Amino acid sequence: MDLKFTTAGDYMKDLEYDKVYDRRHGGPFDRGGADSYYGRSIDPHYFLGGTGTSQRIGREGMTADEIEAYYAGYEENEQRGDKKDWG
Repeated sequence: MDLKFTTAGDYMKDLEYDKVYDRRHGGPFDRGGADSYYGRSIDPHYFLGGTGTSQRIGREGMTADEIEAYYAGYEENEQRGDKKDWG
């Protein structure tokens, strides 16, 4: 399945909101939330182990469920409004 969306909001319209995602550090959900927190653009990815200390898997290597988890993490953080204060 090839998923193409431009914003987390576009993707979240089709998600099951009662779904539970693995929140492991470095995982897709975690990386989506981190990208939102730091004000980065949407770029689905995750790490096999710890963030930055293991192999990075990009969109092309992700399953549809992993991409969904990334977008869910991004959108959850967007809805919370938890952003890094760069000031």
